[in-house]
Amino acid sequence: MKTILHKAGTRGAVDHGWLKSHHSFSFGSWYNPERMGFGLLRVINDDQIAPSTGFGTHPHQDMEIISIPMSGALRHKDSEGNEAVITAGEVQLMSAGTGVYHSEYNNSESEDTKFLQIWVMPEKLKIKPRYDQKKFSLEGRKNQFQQVVSPMDKEGDGVKINQQAYFNLIDLDDNKEATYKLNNPEHGAYVFLMDGELEAAGVSLNKRDGLGVMGTDSFEIKAKSAAKVLIMEVPLA
Repeated sequence: MKTILHKAGTRGAVDHGWLKSHHSFSFGSWYNPERMGFGLLRVINDDQIAPSTGFGTHPHQDMEIISIPMSGALRHKDSEGNEAVITAGEVQLMSAGTGVYHSEYNNSESEDTKFLQIWVMPEKLKIKPRYDQKKFSLEGRKNQFQQVVSPMDKEGDGVKINQQAYFNLIDLDDNKEATYKLNNPEHGAYVFLMDGELEAAGVSLNKRDGLGVMGTDSFEIKAKSAAKVLIMEVPLA
């Protein structure tokens, strides 16, 4: 088993006033040739948007874009006719495919919105753009893995992604443990600690640290204090 640790403080940081963001991998004006992604996982942006502001209409093509709100509400609108507001507990996925324009705004006039914006390289190119959004219960991830993204398309699989990728959320109580078993042992798993303290694959993590795990079919995680965890399993090539 091989691991690669990305401490929270080593992420790229930008402050545009209306947007404060930390980039786990190279993005926009922040470039680090050693941080170009993890396998087919290309972007993890930890975004905070000020009230009544946001990303104006802009294009995407051939990218799987996942949004996971942590607090507040995010308003989405795209050129395919999809309009929605997503809040904590929901997961949104947009397959950009042949091309789509969209905007994302903080839906509140008084509170910041915090969310993770994640990009995964697609399995098939030039597909018809597709939008999906689902709400997940907090109870469903308490001390157990809750699959929120997968390539499957049946109840319980989460939102469907155009890639052999699997995202799981888990909220661990203090000292609770769990074993993550990869769907494909040739994949890698990227652990992103949203909150708390965690030991994953024998490595200690603090809030907003990231850890890539490769060369194994399973690994252990244990909460040193109550922990909110996102595990993103993706092909390595």
